[in-house]
Formats: sequence, C-alpha cells, structure tokens
Amino acid sequence: MSSMSLAQKIISSHLVDGKMEPGQEIGLHVDRVLMQDATGTMACLQFEAMGMPRVKVEHAAIYVDHNILQTGFENGDDHRFLQTFASKYGIHYSKPGNGICHQVNLERFSMPGKLLVGSDSHTPTAGGAGMMAIGVGGLDVAVAMAGAPFYTKMPKIVGVKLTGRLRPWVTAKDVILEMLRRLSVKGGIGRIFEYYGEGIKSLGVPQRGTICNMGAELGATTSLFESDEITLDYMTRQGRPQDYTQISADSGCSYDENMEINLSELEPMIALPGSPDAIHKVREVQGADVHQVLIGSCTNSSYVEMMTVAHVLRGKKVHPNVTMAINPGSKQVLETVARDGSIYNIIASGARLLESGCQGCIGMGSAPGTDWVSIRSFNRNWPGRSGTKDDKVYLTSPEVCVACAVTGKITDPRDLGEYPNIPWPDKFVVDDSGIVPPALSSEADRVIVSRGPNIRPLPLREKMENNLSGEVLIRVGDNISTDAIMPAGAKILPLRSNVPAISEYVFYWLDPDFAKRAKDKQGGFIVGGENYGQGSSREHAALAPMYLGVKAVIAKSFARIHRANLINFGILPLEFQNSSNFELLAQGRSLSIDNVVNSLKEGASTIEALAGDDRIVLKVDLTPRQRQVMLSGGLLNYIRSHQGS
Repeated sequence: MSSMSLAQKIISSHLVDGKMEPGQEIGLHVDRVLMQDATGTMACLQFEAMGMPRVKVEHAAIYVDHNILQTGFENGDDHRFLQTFASKYGIHYSKPGNGICHQVNLERFSMPGKLLVGSDSHTPTAGGAGMMAIGVGGLDVAVAMAGAPFYTKMPKIVGVKLTGRLRPWVTAKDVILEMLRRLSVKGGIGRIFEYYGEGIKSLGVPQRGTICNMGAELGATTSLFESDEITLDYMTRQGRPQDYTQISADSGCSYDENMEINLSELEPMIALPGSPDAIHKVREVQGADVHQVLIGSCTNSSYVEMMTVAHVLRGKKVHPNVTMAINPGSKQVLETVARDGSIYNIIASGARLLESGCQGCIGMGSAPGTDWVSIRSFNRNWPGRSGTKDDKVYLTSPEVCVACAVTGKITDPRDLGEYPNIPWPDKFVVDDSGIVPPALSSEADRVIVSRGPNIRPLPLREKMENNLSGEVLIRVGDNISTDAIMPAGAKILPLRSNVPAISEYVFYWLDPDFAKRAKDKQGGFIVGGENYGQGSSREHAALAPMYLGVKAVIAKSFARIHRANLINFGILPLEFQNSSNFELLAQGRSLSIDNVVNSLKEGASTIEALAGDDRIVLKVDLTPRQRQVMLSGGLLNYIRSHQGS
C-alpha cells in the first residue's frame, strides 16, 4: 500500500492479526486504555478474574465522572474500590471532580498516533489530537489490559473534506450535526471518519474533539483528525510538547468513501427531541418557550466554550422562566476560567455552576420537569435518558444554549450581535494532583483492595448449549439504544457492580415487567429492529440480559459495540435473512434453535429457528475467533481456557 490514509497508517502500525481489508477481522496492539466508573468497576473485576498481577499496556487510567452524585453508600464504596484497585494493578485514578474522562484524557494523556481503547462510547474524542481512540465494552478493555489484542472488523475509511471557514456563531457542533443530518444514527456503522482539508486549520483540538466525540452518534468505529501545528500548539499550552508527533495522511491517498462539507455554508443547528439525527436549522424552530438550559458534557465543555458562554452572560441575567446549569469538562477548565476572571459572569447571571462531571448528560441530576423544553449542549437525547420519562431534550451548541437561556425561547445566537472570539490562554492551569498514580510494582502486594457490600461476584455463562428454546421475551423496533435496554440515572447506575440488582431494570422504561417475565420464563429471546443497541458502550446491556437467561438476540442489524458485548457475554447475535420475518416473532411466541454448537463449529453462515410451523432463516455473522468465544460461553471463559486455568 504505497499511499495511506491517516487511519490506515495507525492501524498498520498496530496490526498483529488479520489483513486491512474492509469487513475482515483484525487484531490490534493496544497502547493505552481508558475507563470510567460506570463501566470500569466491572472491567476491573473482569481483569482481576484473569489473574494478572499488573496491567500490560503502557498507560491505563480510570476516571470517576459518571457516578459522582453520592445519594447512598454505593458510589462512595465503589470509588474507594476503584482507587485501591488502580493502585494495586498499575492504573492511574482520576478523582471525583477532576473532570470528565474524555476531556481530561484529551488534556493530559492524548498522544498522536497511539491506539486507545476505552470503556465508553465517546472515547473517540481523542481523535481530535490525532489519536486512534475506539469505544468498546468493559470486557474488551480488561482483555487489552491483560496484553491481548483488540479485535474488530476492519472498517471502511471515509474521507471528509472540510473546506471554507465557520462563520461567527457557527461551531464544531454544527459540523457533526450536519453529518448526522446527512447520514443518520446508523450512517457510520463499519466506518472510520477521517477529516482533512484546509477547513480543519480553523478548528482547535477541543473543537476537533467535539466532532470526533459525536461520531459515536453516527455509529462510527472512530473519527480522526491529523496531528499538525494546531495539535502542537494545544499540547504546548498544556505543558507537554514532548507528547506531540506529527502524523497525517499521505498526499494523494484514496478513501473507501468520500464526503465534503463547506464550513462557510453551515449555520446554527439543533437536534429535536428523541434522536441526535433529528436535525433542523435553529431558524426553523426558533420561538418555542424554553424551561431548562444545560451546558457541558464531554462534547462541549472546553475552555473556549466556557469563556464564550461567560462572555455572552456578562451583564445579563438568565430568563426568569429558565433554569440554567453549567458543568465544565474538567477541573483544569474550571480553574483556568476562574483564573481568567469569567466565573463571576456565570454566577452573577443566575446560572448554576456544577462540578466537573457527566451530570445531566447521563441522567445524574438535572432531570427536567414535566413538559419542560430542555436545551442541552450534550450528545444524546434518547427518550428518558435525562431521567424524565417523557422528556423534550434538544441538542445544540453552547452558543445556541446561552442564547436560549437569556431570551427564554429557542433563539438563533446570531441574533445576539457580535460574536466573541475568545483566544486560547498562553498556558492552561496544569495541576495533576487530582490524578493519583498507582503504587510502584514493588509495593503493589501491600495494597489491599477495598470492597463494599454492593460489589458482587462476576456472573458467568455456561458453555453454549446445542439447543436454545424459550419465548420471545420482548420485541422492539429500530434504533433501540443501550439506554433503553439498560437505563442509566441516579437510581440505577450505582448498581453497576451488582449484576443481580441492576438486572431488575433491563428494559425498565419500555417494559417494567421484563425482568420478572424473563426470570419466570427461565430466559428466552429478544427480537429487535435495525441498529439494535446503538449508543453507549455499557456492557450491562448485555451482561444483565445474560444473567436473566437471554440466550440470543435476533435483530435486523446491530450497532458495533453492543454486538461485540453480546458475543463477549455468550449471547448469540443473529440477524434476519428476510427482515419481513420480524413480524412473525411477536412477544410471547415460542421459539427454538437447534444444532447451535455444531453450526458454530462448522462455520455455518445461517441457522434455522422454528416458531410453531414457521421456519425462519437467520444469519450467523461471526468470525472463527468469535465462534470459539460463543462456544465457550463468552470471552472471559475463552480467555481462561486459553490460559489453561
């Protein structure tokens, strides 16, 4: 391959198994891993189960950012578990309040050309700094920490040429909303988006990170920008120019697919309630009353964004009918904005200043009231994710958010007048005291891992049965998210290390009786539509159904991370060969799939399911390695068997 794209360069330098041909399974050497507290507790327990004394990657970090609302003993206990576990096994620990994992990683640990896997779907944020960063399930992170390759199918590389320059009040958020408008939430499945062209030169690293972050909403494997003089400038202001490496695509390289966006033609955009791809121009929907405005999340909480919001709020008050809250992405952002004097503007306006963490984005506080219109600079707005069942959550840029906050209505920010062009600080406040390094390996044996009563043993599946039978426990439609399968929020997320307890909430928003029915029926099947399992990396959306006895999920198509998680936990992912058969598998219908073990061993590409007199042909799209994982009853069983333990 004489001329390579940036993505191909990084993949080829990490390739340890397979060929770089779209659709073929590849194994990649992992340099670094990222975990957060909502998924990392289980990843740690899984790593511990492998019997390794220390992590084998060059750098590992776990961040407490999702579960910082301590309404009971559970979160506090888990934080102490994570800190002591991290110290013992060679992992850096970012304390509560230090910031959102993706923001802190971009600031302190992103490195161009490296491969990062993270147990959070928005891990690709680091692509803004030229890093190949891929969101995966917690078990895949645990396996990577043990030194094994990360396996995935080789994606297609999509070249996205950016031309022109963003006009005032138009932002990087509008770039990714335009991508969602064009492609939808499933338009990126099996793809890496590589942004290039003269248009990228007007985007700073955090702005590039915003675009890469919400590539997750496209279903993309990851997104990337080159590492250039803008990357070096950012890292220099972070006090770590030594971490910079120039890396870019070869001149004249070709892409599997091509797109082009003229930045000069974009205008402020907004996603309407229900889905991140329900995109409209703000001008088309302006005028509606607004009740809540939230600014922050891993998508839009950098220094420039906070300073822009503070500048707009200077001398103004939040509208009397609006409640507004702001959560900076990291302690560094908060401290640098405070040093530069703009926190006063935020406080004086009447906005609430929250600590640095995920907050309302994950339904951890800030749930909107009944029939409230909530305008958020976040990345997801699936029904109920906010913590309120029938919510009305809109997604947009911080600029649109602050315009709505001061006017009380959905407002195009261009109506506010002159745009404040905020310069970068010469140097950010650099204080890594909130990141606790691990104990030296020579002292690790002395570290005692603290375990609270909410940390329960890791459940495992038995080996695959040859015959699967049971009822269709639930049938759901297209684009079902992992939030719909395994909800987040202040009530449920603290149970993440207690699978028996958290399994009671599977499909809670869609069908509160699902868990009881699954237990009464001793398991069964889930039937889904297109893009089943879109969204977050939370493996509990597979682990908890496995605990409830779900044997297989039959869908029209799957989202990448969730499909991998199903395999990791021994749930067979099957796809309809004829999508019209979806109608045959109503909830309550008895179903049997025979000769499963032999079919997997023989490499069969299809398998028959029998529902009464109806024979339904299902596709078995598994690599040879994945078939062995399925036969073992999941990835952890597979790893153990290959260790000889």
